[in-house]
Amino acid sequence: MKRLLFIGLLSTVMVVGGLTLPAFPQEQPEIPVLLDGLPVTFDVQPVIQNGRTLVPFRTIAEVLNVQVTWDDAAQTVNASDGKTSIRLQIGNETAYRNESPIPLDVPPQILGGRTLIPLRFFSEAFNCKVEWDSSLGAVRITSPPKEMAVIGFYALGDSRTSSWTNLFGKPYPEYSARNTDVISELALGWYSLDREGNLLTRSRTGWQRPEGWERVLEAAKEYNLKTEMVVHVTDGDGTISSLLTDEGAQRKAVYGILEEARRYQGVNLDFEGLGYRDDGEQLKAVRVRFTEFVRLLSEQLKAAGLDLTLTLHAPNSAYKGYDYKALGEIADRIIIMAYDYGSTPEPVSLVKQAVEVAKALVPTEKLVLGISAPTETAESILAKVGIAKRYGLDGIALWRLGLVTGEMWDALRSTVIPRR
Repeated sequence: MKRLLFIGLLSTVMVVGGLTLPAFPQEQPEIPVLLDGLPVTFDVQPVIQNGRTLVPFRTIAEVLNVQVTWDDAAQTVNASDGKTSIRLQIGNETAYRNESPIPLDVPPQILGGRTLIPLRFFSEAFNCKVEWDSSLGAVRITSPPKEMAVIGFYALGDSRTSSWTNLFGKPYPEYSARNTDVISELALGWYSLDREGNLLTRSRTGWQRPEGWERVLEAAKEYNLKTEMVVHVTDGDGTISSLLTDEGAQRKAVYGILEEARRYQGVNLDFEGLGYRDDGEQLKAVRVRFTEFVRLLSEQLKAAGLDLTLTLHAPNSAYKGYDYKALGEIADRIIIMAYDYGSTPEPVSLVKQAVEVAKALVPTEKLVLGISAPTETAESILAKVGIAKRYGLDGIALWRLGLVTGEMWDALRSTVIPRR
């Protein structure tokens, strides 16, 4: 009995695609696969063949954003990401990467009516890093850095705030490159509105345009960072609701924003709190009024050659006053504030849900995932960026500079390339 037990224990260790994974001669254990910290769900579970992990090809291609086709006549899988092309044939121990032959330890196979391919080869062929996580008993795949928009809220220009030093690495007013290599744009939170439509540089919400704000624009230009003026208003006291029911106030607001926006490359409209206590016809009216204000502002900005970004509560939040579909047709970009769900780090399931709902209503290339640094860690922020990658979003937005730790900056460097 002891001898059999010993042999059984020895047989539980096998090398799978260069990874040490448990394997059983009869019934194999489930093998979790994580891509950028996010679980990959397969319709057929991965299997171990001769110490190598095989996975359904369509699923792994989909999560890596790789285009894949199946040639039934030739029993061949063809895959491409636009730069790299892969060809694998059922039963053939030679694969091709950009037409160069590469030997396989295990060939692709058809099992249970599904075509399974070697996980390590396919992932590494598209420049992913593949590791075995012994603590989780799972395969970890890290996708290569992806070029995307990386928006930083908000660099203030005075010695009393931490966002300047966090980004530029020196006390105000000096600056250096520091973390500017991780950011492509600055969303500058310096403006608000009152209910009469007056543009404010000192608001009751704490968003202020500081003394020396010109220095921020100077530094941004030095490091080729785009800038947007953020107009932030909350509806806790009915300011937005009042503004949206007054046509004169709306026109004044649009004119004030337009005149100031010429200093920047665009406007970021951050109207928060709409629809929290509304339902039925009242909620519908709120959504229509906000959409019409956005349309009015957008028309004026486009005529001036300026972009409009909307920063919106997530569609699965408590704030329902935002018609994502209509707003997505008007705005150049929408930042989804997929945070403040009540736990930390932010629940991956709810962030994914927010993205999926928004993606069903707005073109993917217009969507940016908002990430809240205070409620994330260096590890969890990678998973959030992984969501933006997996769903093909335009980029990410960080709330906020000054709260991004050194470990987070390093994590971001490993996974994104800011689009200039």
